Amino acid sequence: MLLEEIGIPELTAEQLEKLCEIGEKAARDHILSKVSASRISALDITVDTEGSKPVMVNVEVEVTLSPLMKGFDVEKLTKEATEKAFAAIREHLREVACKSKK
Repeated sequence: MLLEEIGIPELTAEQLEKLCEIGEKAARDHILSKVSASRISALDITVDTEGSKPVMVNVEVEVTLSPLMKGFDVEKLTKEATEKAFAAIREHLREVACKSKK
């Protein structure tokens, strides 16, 4: 998604950091809403940005579940978590755009 599409000004380093935090939290919250923390062996969520206008956002989610979770669709879970992260990031960018127009 390009910043110009929703009228966002160039983002500061602090805003970029906040964007990463929002995406990471959304992905983590989604995973923990579907799987108990005690059933997760490893969870790695990486959200990084490139540039400030336009900003490119990359989200990677890797989950390793306990052997007790055989048959659980981890691929689907990671895809959903990634989608939740991007949705939260888009929403935050829209809020930033609205504030910058005032």
